[in-house]
Amino acid sequence: MLFPTFAFAVFFAVVMTVGWALHSKPVAWKLFMIAASYLFYAWWNPRFVLLIAASTIVNTVCGRVIYSTSTRAANLQTSTASLPSAASPQSIALQQNQRLRKVALVVAVVFNLTILGVFKYYDFFISSVEDGLEQLGLAPNLPLLRVVLPVGISFFTFQALSYVIDVYRGKVAATNLLQFAVYLAFFPQLVAGPIVRASEFLPQLERRLNPREIDFTRGAMLIALGLFKKVVIASYLADALVDDVFAFPERFSGAEILLGVYGYAIQIYADFSGYTDIAIGVALLLGFRFPENFNQPYRATSIADFWRRWHMTLSRWLRDYLYIPLGGNRGGKAKRDRNLFLTMLLGGLWHGAAWPFVIWGAYQGGGLMAERRLGEWRERRGERRTGERAGRGEERLTDDLGKNRQGERKRRQPDVPQSDHGWWEQPARTALRWLATFNFICLGWVFFRSETLSDAGSLLSQLFGSFLSPAPDINAVFVGVVVCALFAQMLSRQALANAQTQLSRLPAWALAVGFGIWMLVVDQFGPEGVAPFIYFQF
Repeated sequence: MLFPTFAFAVFFAVVMTVGWALHSKPVAWKLFMIAASYLFYAWWNPRFVLLIAASTIVNTVCGRVIYSTSTRAANLQTSTASLPSAASPQSIALQQNQRLRKVALVVAVVFNLTILGVFKYYDFFISSVEDGLEQLGLAPNLPLLRVVLPVGISFFTFQALSYVIDVYRGKVAATNLLQFAVYLAFFPQLVAGPIVRASEFLPQLERRLNPREIDFTRGAMLIALGLFKKVVIASYLADALVDDVFAFPERFSGAEILLGVYGYAIQIYADFSGYTDIAIGVALLLGFRFPENFNQPYRATSIADFWRRWHMTLSRWLRDYLYIPLGGNRGGKAKRDRNLFLTMLLGGLWHGAAWPFVIWGAYQGGGLMAERRLGEWRERRGERRTGERAGRGEERLTDDLGKNRQGERKRRQPDVPQSDHGWWEQPARTALRWLATFNFICLGWVFFRSETLSDAGSLLSQLFGSFLSPAPDINAVFVGVVVCALFAQMLSRQALANAQTQLSRLPAWALAVGFGIWMLVVDQFGPEGVAPFIYFQF
């Protein structure tokens, strides 16, 4: 079921009405929300509801085993603290509990990764092996599953993994089957995120819902803005130029292709952040706060800054459950760079089982490594310069001494580093860093958007090979949309917060009328029908 459809509008109206009617009956509310979430998912393919149900059961059981054995182990450690013998019954029981705890974690991790492996990566790896063997002159006939990829499988699988790992780490207590079922299947974020952790969701599930505490204005604003981004901005950019540029790059000049790449950068942001806005708004109207997933990513002035702003819940997930377990910053710069590169490489593979995604992940990882090394080189260079200036100052202190009227030695101050270019140096540097970062990210989007490496190569070849050719397909409306979208990224978050505050002061009838008019605008400027969200395939 897609958000910007009449079917979802009816579905959500019913769910919101019944949900708030049941807010004083927690068990009934949870059962109703599970049923509603399964219906939401079954609208696409009923068979895969069983997949979510199986994941719920397995991860709940493993979480309970990990938590109960951890509790028993803690008690046993307390009781055996004064026992000298490692062969005592208590010590043996402690070792058995620790083994069982690890076994439960391994079972959960293997189960979740197997789901991803079978549905998302099996055919990709088998096809890649076949291609490699064919290059060696062999003709293998390996079996392919050719299964349909369940919508949002990566998102709910990552949530399940984070839950069992956090239980193992002692960061969250295990919950019961009913609560975990709500957490894993909660429909606003079920198919495309944001990735909500158990520590963020389960405490909200425990509290008593109160409709008076809900920020309905912010929820409605997020839904309205998300629909505009997806239905109007993303759809227009795709239809006007982006889809044709990536499908038939040979028909366009280099300037048109560059504009199409810029357009895709805005399209994927409008598409994905639009979905996220709607998901966060819908959850808010149901009484739940989701973590922020985008923070004006195209105002970033470095690659690392971009990844702190883009798909933030995924970036934090990769950091906490992949980068840090690999070793993080420990072990020196070479190991840190290796861990960073592997994290981004696997992050690219997470986005899709295809070589362009692998190359995109490697490209991002390589960029982050190079950026960090460059930053460290600049720091060393700055320290050397500071030391040289201090040294020259010391020389002046010894060679350029004078006497004051009292006969005391007079010391000259060492040189103070000054800007070489005046007051505008920092804004100019910031602008250049922004321009370099934005173009680096856009170049990566070429691989992300292309279906094959050959397609990406053809587009890049046409981009750089015919840049000065005539560009008849560049139109002012398309350019205006791209420019305005980038300008919106630069707006102050405080200004946006102030606008929301002003809107919240309007009477309810005015907000309802304004929302209705906005929906008419979205419907008027949107295309016939609504394409699926880009991130549904991940």
